[in-house]
Amino acid sequence: MARKGFYFNMALCMGCRTCQVACKDKNDLETGTIYRRVETYEVGIYPTATSYQLTRTCNHCEDPECVRVCPVGAMHVDEADGTVQHDDETCIGCKNCVNACPYGVPQYRPELKISGKCDACFALRGAGEENACVAACPMRALEFGDIEELRAKHPDAVDAIAVFPDPSETHPSVVIAAKPSALESEFTEILI
Repeated sequence: MARKGFYFNMALCMGCRTCQVACKDKNDLETGTIYRRVETYEVGIYPTATSYQLTRTCNHCEDPECVRVCPVGAMHVDEADGTVQHDDETCIGCKNCVNACPYGVPQYRPELKISGKCDACFALRGAGEENACVAACPMRALEFGDIEELRAKHPDAVDAIAVFPDPSETHPSVVIAAKPSALESEFTEILI
């Protein structure tokens, strides 16, 4: 199975949050629920402090914790492309996936009494379209495709940055062209 995943180029991202808005709109999410989020981090101290933007969503892990802990199989790996999918009809809203994901991706949706997360725009891709976040990015900082092809295309990209847990836990399908500051362990999230 060829696993699909995301590539993100930090140098191109300006933190406009267009990807976040496109995802929220595509998924018709209620206030407070976000499947793709843009975060800003600062490293260093004045006068040499720097910052970087990070857009993140489900990493469609090879060994997803959310799938492992789901008691009813609502979280599952798609056999065709390796993405982690969620079946709203099967979900019982137990929040096991929300609590288990080391990336904090699944969101509990209280209005629906179920969890939810990025499905890598499964239906859009099935119709031959790009993921909503990828298509919306004005800087073309995001790509989606076969994760091994993305790794080969971007050989200097990494799957581990300071704000992420150790990738050996879940083997995420994500590669990041990281700014050097994103590799520094002393960081502060800037809330905007």
